Amino acid sequence: MSAQEPATAATDGWTTLVLGIGNLLWADEGFGVRAVERLHERYRFGAEVRVMDGGTQGIFLLPWVRAAERLLIFDAIDFGLPPATLRLIEGDDVPRYMGAKKVSMHQAGFQEVLASARLTGEFPRDIALVGVQPALLDDYGGSLTAGVRAQLDSAIAVACKLLRRWGVEPQPRSAAVAATERTGPVALAIGDYENGRPRVPRGMQ
Repeated sequence: MSAQEPATAATDGWTTLVLGIGNLLWADEGFGVRAVERLHERYRFGAEVRVMDGGTQGIFLLPWVRAAERLLIFDAIDFGLPPATLRLIEGDDVPRYMGAKKVSMHQAGFQEVLASARLTGEFPRDIALVGVQPALLDDYGGSLTAGVRAQLDSAIAVACKLLRRWGVEPQPRSAAVAATERTGPVALAIGDYENGRPRVPRGMQ
């Protein structure tokens, strides 16, 4: 689901937020959104879990973060490591890594979300980040690079293992996700998005 009505935890009963953040329009910066998209396509969860495409909404995600008891984030992070390196960060290290070397302004916004949530005293009890080192960012309209895209399945496996440790059991889907249940617009699903990009003629690349 997308970030629409924020603080619904009290009425819906969810406690765990799985959040993908990033910008699909800038190549590997879309990793977080693509990771949560794939997780949602492959697994379903109980009512205690919300799976969300947070995009670049920054401070508008604050009510969701404040309402969560457990928060799992997918994002492209500059760890200073070789491209496509995947890492799991937990606890107090999450805000530190998200604020150290920003790959774009959306991280500045989300760093502010985490800091604001901590100041209010409504901060997730458990927090983790599944991050990938981007290989390419300055490709407007481009999709994930091959190396980063190849890490999506590994990122999902890491996330599922962590969620099980948190007491959340991902259930494999037996049917495709309905268009109305996708994490984002159908036109932005990775297949449609890539097929819709104009091809650059040979000799003009």
